Amino acid sequence: MNRLNQLFSTKRENLLSIYYTAGFPELDSTVAIAAALEKAGADFLEIGFPYSDPLADGPTIQHSSQTALENGMNLNLLFEQLKSLRAQVSIPVLLMGYFNPVVQYGIENFCKKAVEVGIDGVIIPDLPMYEYESLYKQYFLEHNLSNIFLVTPITSEERIRKIDDLSQSFIYLLSSSSITGKNLEVSDTVELYFERIKKMELKNPTVIGFGISGNAAFAKACKYANAAIVGSAFVKMLTIEKDYIDKIPAFIKQLKNQTIAA
Repeated sequence: MNRLNQLFSTKRENLLSIYYTAGFPELDSTVAIAAALEKAGADFLEIGFPYSDPLADGPTIQHSSQTALENGMNLNLLFEQLKSLRAQVSIPVLLMGYFNPVVQYGIENFCKKAVEVGIDGVIIPDLPMYEYESLYKQYFLEHNLSNIFLVTPITSEERIRKIDDLSQSFIYLLSSSSITGKNLEVSDTVELYFERIKKMELKNPTVIGFGISGNAAFAKACKYANAAIVGSAFVKMLTIEKDYIDKIPAFIKQLKNQTIAA
């Protein structure tokens, strides 16, 4: 049982995950941000590894990826930096990014190195499910590394059931089929989508991402899922604030504490 499974076995409601880009805003800020987020109350983290063509990302995360690449971030350097991660961070940590850099690094090597530095799971949105199952699943299982699958409002029930069977920790529900950074607007259609997933009574926990930027959206997402992911809003804060480490506690508090107290 890795840290993700341990987390969801002990806590099932109002979990908060934060996404940010490795090497942004500064090349050596990755582990320091992770430690500050844990101390502030984040339940688990997603560290993005930058890519030059981030098609699913909105302008805020695209900018952070471009800056990180210009700063010199790459997978080799990221794994080197993460050697100190588990000396400072105990909550689950995932890596998130596009398939191309992983293929260039080597799938088996990537899985091995990720576990060596204390990573618990990986989110690779453009890794096809059939390729994972037929070509790469063994590497993830051998290293006890969770591969997280994504579900959108147009995903069929048959595919969702298949994802549920293949998943080892949680399922990532995209609040829309849009790019990152769009505000979560729970229309009747979106609400029906969330209700449909909840009524399926999946074996794995569910986590909602895309468009979670404040307490109201976080609370709405947690009404339907076990957790919510905040990405663009946090990366925007890192972009704006020079003393971003000092601003992290207030950022987490306004997202999370009001919901817990409600």
